[in-house]
Amino acid sequence: MPKGVYECINCGHREVVDSTEPLIERACPECGGDMVLVEFQTEPEELTLPINQDVTFLPEAVERKVMEFYDAELERIDGRVFVFRVHAIREKNFERVLNELEELGYWAALKKRGGDILLFVFPAERIKEDNRWLPWIFLVATIFTTLFAGYYLSSLYIQLLDYYNLPGIRNPYVNAVAFSISVMAILGTHELGHKIAAAYHGVRATMPYFIPFPSMLGTLGAVIRVKSPLPTRNAAIDLGVSGPIAGFLVAIPVSIIGLKLSVPIPQNLVPPTEGGIVFGENLFFMLIEKYVVTFPEDSVVFLHPVAIAGWVGILVTFLNLIPAAQLDGGHIARSFLGEKAHRYLTMVVGLVLIGMSFLWVGWLIWGMLVLLMGSVGNPGALDEVSPVSRKRLLLAVIAVIIFIISATPRPMWVSG
Repeated sequence: MPKGVYECINCGHREVVDSTEPLIERACPECGGDMVLVEFQTEPEELTLPINQDVTFLPEAVERKVMEFYDAELERIDGRVFVFRVHAIREKNFERVLNELEELGYWAALKKRGGDILLFVFPAERIKEDNRWLPWIFLVATIFTTLFAGYYLSSLYIQLLDYYNLPGIRNPYVNAVAFSISVMAILGTHELGHKIAAAYHGVRATMPYFIPFPSMLGTLGAVIRVKSPLPTRNAAIDLGVSGPIAGFLVAIPVSIIGLKLSVPIPQNLVPPTEGGIVFGENLFFMLIEKYVVTFPEDSVVFLHPVAIAGWVGILVTFLNLIPAAQLDGGHIARSFLGEKAHRYLTMVVGLVLIGMSFLWVGWLIWGMLVLLMGSVGNPGALDEVSPVSRKRLLLAVIAVIIFIISATPRPMWVSG
């Protein structure tokens, strides 16, 4: 089977790949962009002319659509990729362009090359069907692991009530269920926000995958996988902000209820202990404790499991909004930055996180993870020509505010 010669639709990098798929997502080693098939190589080190035997012209229906949406002329044919030089854009809504072309079996990308605007039209990639059962299996497993984690946290909470002879909810099963529901609600709403935003923009995405993990929290979070390209920068911002905002809105009442159930103990009554876990503060919790749920001065607050769930939700929001790689904050930042600038930002953020490991060892892992994800790059939206709308600018500002008030520089440590 001949090898394919692929060209990046972002930076123009070419290389030979052992594949003949029409498009390979995020495979460019230079910028992380999508690579499209432009030629074939039948012998080592010998490139043939572009193969046009079966694709010598664009289907008439597709060409009519292109001319309906753009004042453009066909500049060249690279294998299966038709490159148009755009003189004027008649249809400002690129999502409509993409949807109508996809109905005809094609995708498109609108890019700037110097002072020119180029439209790349190429066959749409086949989207594989999701595994219908796997998300439900992970969901059930995560429910069990969060219940076990909630039971463990509840046992510590009840021991505290008994030690100081304080009133409170002493049923470990009630506390465990409350913790599990709170954590699952925050994480589930976060991912549901992404799913709704993806559906709104016609982006195909999997169902949320909860990640069970036998630990004090019972989970490593939840994820969805985007299976088709982001059409516009507006769509990228919507997908980036929708999850954190949705999860944050649920974390607010969870945190308030949890703090109301938490126990303040005068500091002079708390014996010095070693090995206890201390949860770091953020501006969000500080504001709640000052204006909503007040505690006496010089007191140590022992968090109820539901309060811990709220704290976890705020931490997850902060981590996801880090403006790097392909995190939610990274997608938002990529909407305003070019590929190279975004790659440099990712490298800087990753090194800063590693430098913060003296505050929390977890930052070392996060910094390395960001650098690893950054090596793949963030290809951005298919349409990098249309401007970002004012509404999305406002959403980006809201995301920055949430990022600041949820920032937890030192999430947790062991007292001693």
